[in-house]
Amino acid sequence: MKIISLFSGAGGLDLGLIQAGNEIIWANDIDKDAVATYKENIGEHIICDDIKNIDITALPVADVVVGGFPCQGFSQANRLRTLDDDRNRLYRFFYTTIKEKRPKFFIAENVKGILSLGHGEAIKQIIADFEEAGYITSVNLVNMADYGIPQTRQRVLIIGQRKDLGDTLRFVFPSPTHSNKGNLPQWISIKTAIDHFPDPDLENAVLNHIYSAYKVEYRNFTGHRKTDPDKPSPTILARGNGKGGVCAIPHYNGKRRLTIRESASIQTFPEDFHFCGTMNSCYRQIGNAVPVAFAKLLGLELIRLEKEEKL
Repeated sequence: MKIISLFSGAGGLDLGLIQAGNEIIWANDIDKDAVATYKENIGEHIICDDIKNIDITALPVADVVVGGFPCQGFSQANRLRTLDDDRNRLYRFFYTTIKEKRPKFFIAENVKGILSLGHGEAIKQIIADFEEAGYITSVNLVNMADYGIPQTRQRVLIIGQRKDLGDTLRFVFPSPTHSNKGNLPQWISIKTAIDHFPDPDLENAVLNHIYSAYKVEYRNFTGHRKTDPDKPSPTILARGNGKGGVCAIPHYNGKRRLTIRESASIQTFPEDFHFCGTMNSCYRQIGNAVPVAFAKLLGLELIRLEKEEKL
């Protein structure tokens, strides 16, 4: 399917969709480092610009629109004027793109916290907005470890399907492939995912295999807890605005933080995928990404739907 990608970042979601056989025909992000990474590894079709400068009507016709959006402007008190809140400029752009371009499907990714924001009123409003725009909307909370990603990363996937498609083209959300109990294969551990990398303190030719010197001090706080080598990695983190310093997960050896490359492998980026920019920027790009292997599962479902439509 032909896809428009909004707020693309370094392209984790896009790369997985492409690996499944889809085509990204237009992409956008405001972060110059993320765009440089995207261009080097994925393609020149990404535009580096603020969305306020983009004319939605000029965007190409697409089968699918994908992207994530921040949700600071949602609150219980603000429920009836969500689209008018200036803090929801990115959400409004995503929503207006859906309403204007009328894709068959849309995929929006967000943090788990969106479900409890405003005591649940925010997600109710989001669903109502997309239903009003003409889409059957489903909300799916997933743990990426359940899909073979070596990371206990919980994210919300909002899937929209245009109502006039009927029941013949129904998006079926991918079923889990792994589990920490039951009959499915066991979750993939962080050690299984990254133990093959050489010591970054020794000479090597691995791309982006450098790490933050931020000292490892264990305390009960995100990014500072011990990493168990026999379990999936904790969530690979990002500081969305690039401020406040690096927030890299401790390596399970307890002596250092994960390298950029190790973090990227936990997010299932290919090992030849090169990240551009400062160390802070590279960590942030990786932490903000959708795991590539999970995105591919979503892309394969789009391919299945495309084949169904042609029958």
